[in-house]
Amino acid sequence: MSNLNEFKNFLSTDEPAELGPGPRAGVESQKALTSRLQAAFANTDLTNERQELIRALVLLWHDHLDAAHGIAQGIDNSDGAFVHAIMHRREPDSGNSAYWFRRVGRHGAFPEIANRVSDLLRTRGEIKWERTLAPDGEWQAFEFVNACERAESGEVRLLREVQRVEFEVLLEWFCG
Repeated sequence: MSNLNEFKNFLSTDEPAELGPGPRAGVESQKALTSRLQAAFANTDLTNERQELIRALVLLWHDHLDAAHGIAQGIDNSDGAFVHAIMHRREPDSGNSAYWFRRVGRHGAFPEIANRVSDLLRTRGEIKWERTLAPDGEWQAFEFVNACERAESGEVRLLREVQRVEFEVLLEWFCG
């Protein structure tokens, strides 16, 4: 994996990303992120497409939804559709997010997301959520879109942690 730990640092914020658009305290400016990412990419052999996917994911984590959207829109494959779907989920536009998740299909990162989300939810005693979001080891992206849309105040923190897992696994996938 190409400098995975360096890229994981981009997701090290005081608070996980909001389910909605943000903004939240503790995120970096788009300019600062662009500079840091450029330096990080200089030490990798990642393709331009993988770099753009990572850039979009990091921008999305730091609440720069419009910039992330512009990048994801230009990547016409399941990876680009995945980032695009997350962006619309955070907008929030669940219908558009579901459209993009249909374009994702059965993404190769789904099994690992399901595994880690199951571990997180089991550890927290959230069996109901585990059965909803990762039954039988299958990540349910559409259920997560629905959960984010309907989240009650007591559920938001947990769902933000689930979203963090999704981002981390996807980042690892892009660094692959």
